[in-house]
Amino acid sequence: MKIAVAGLGYVGTANVVMLAGRHQVAAVDLNPERVAAIAARQSPIEDRLASEWLATRDLDITATTDGASAYAGAELVLVATPTDYDPVTNRFDTSSVEAVIRQVQAANADALILVRSTIPVGFVERMRAETGSDRIIFAPEFLREGMALHDTFYPDRIVVGANDEHAVAVLRQMYRPLLEQTF
Repeated sequence: MKIAVAGLGYVGTANVVMLAGRHQVAAVDLNPERVAAIAARQSPIEDRLASEWLATRDLDITATTDGASAYAGAELVLVATPTDYDPVTNRFDTSSVEAVIRQVQAANADALILVRSTIPVGFVERMRAETGSDRIIFAPEFLREGMALHDTFYPDRIVVGANDEHAVAVLRQMYRPLLEQTF
């Protein structure tokens, strides 16, 4: 399966590394230094296991700042961009997630969009209404800094907000290594 991952922080990098052992993964970030690190098989985050896997495993990864080209051929796009909390407005800044969703839809309306960023309750429902697409789903992450790849491989729970058979099938394929514990 062709997968694109938008955002190369802890969540995005851990997912890129996990998925690239079984899938063709395009890693996307606006920061050229993070993209260059992934392209050089170096981790842009502090995570010993991610660094080790990038350096030693056969992973199918390309890295780019050009989201549109990465999203164009993807069956699944994971969105793991920052949604910093603003204590002044008492809200999460979801603008980066919204921008990626719009980019994905412009490049590939058939892609399933899996939001892994921290978002407020009702965000996916609002984005589905605004975009007219039911191909947006949510699965929260539960990762610790420095242990992101470990926690991605050994989650204490997997929660997915989806009620569509196609989405469930794609996610089963994506999570197969975890379900079978084969990495």
